[in-house]
Amino acid sequence: MLTNSRGISLVLAFAISALVAAFLSLMPDSSATLLLVAWGLTFSVSYLLVTITLEFLVFREIGNIYSLLEKIQKKDLSEISDKSVRSSLSPLRKINSVINSYALARQKEIDTLQKTAEFRKEFIADISHELKTPIFSAQGYIHTLLDGAIEDKQVRLKFLKRAAKSLDSLDVLVQDLLTLNQMESGVIKFIFTEFDLKLLIEEVIEELEHKASKRKIKIEFSFDHEKTYITKADHQKIYRVCQNLIYNAVKYNHDGGEVKVSLKASKTNLQVDIKDDGQGIPPDDLKRIFERFYRVEKSRNKKEGGTGLGLAIVKHILEGHQSKISVSSTVGKGSIFSFSLPLIKDKKTLERELAEGKSANT
Repeated sequence: MLTNSRGISLVLAFAISALVAAFLSLMPDSSATLLLVAWGLTFSVSYLLVTITLEFLVFREIGNIYSLLEKIQKKDLSEISDKSVRSSLSPLRKINSVINSYALARQKEIDTLQKTAEFRKEFIADISHELKTPIFSAQGYIHTLLDGAIEDKQVRLKFLKRAAKSLDSLDVLVQDLLTLNQMESGVIKFIFTEFDLKLLIEEVIEELEHKASKRKIKIEFSFDHEKTYITKADHQKIYRVCQNLIYNAVKYNHDGGEVKVSLKASKTNLQVDIKDDGQGIPPDDLKRIFERFYRVEKSRNKKEGGTGLGLAIVKHILEGHQSKISVSSTVGKGSIFSFSLPLIKDKKTLERELAEGKSANT
């Protein structure tokens, strides 16, 4: 009887009404009818109030807490909703809210751990695959030489060159991994200096023109000759960003294609756009091209080389400059990679803008 709200309410109402009737019976002018009516009213009101209080402020909240604890025990947190706590007289509602918040926090931690575990699995699989190729290649050439091919001078030289090339690829991969890891952990510091971004891009284009000419790819560089393009950044790292993006535009272009590099200056920023008319990137791949080892076409990338870390390094370098890399692409028409850096105005530019402002006011 005392295990539910109605049983408890009945006992408490009977006790309260009996006390009221007993108190009224002490009065000299109280009659039996008055005592009976007072007892009945007190019993009814007490029963209703106690029942409502126990049912809605205690038992229901305790039931919700038990239900929530049962879900936590079964590790079934997917159905737990993040509802705002309504104001309530019941302190149990606040306890329920605390438990609910705790369960949601644990669910978020579980989701994060699952994503981290999945990322770790993919990374281990990717790095194992990337390391296996140059190691097995160099190992094959060396073992062939040890098995007797070393006696042939021509074969020996050819195989040693191929083994050295495989080991060079392995060294590049390890260096890129170290660089990316140091950037993510903050070990590598950025050295900011002022330099001409236009001259830097011209140096990168001059370096890559020979590679582009082999496939008859033309690299065009457009900018306003009357403007200056001084920025403050890490010269070496921005050189690597431009080098990687322009190299990719050449590598993934078709023979006889065109790469257009444009440099534009606004009031506060310098905008760099690198456009190619190559194969383009499918929409599903655009979100992942800046991940480690992610390749749009694995077979083609393997054929043309590369560590698969270039765009990931570019992304971290620009984030270190409080900037970001953006990309837009159309399959079959090409891609455009863009980033921006702050514009540092020299004295001549400031004097010219000041003069233009004065003439406009007059």
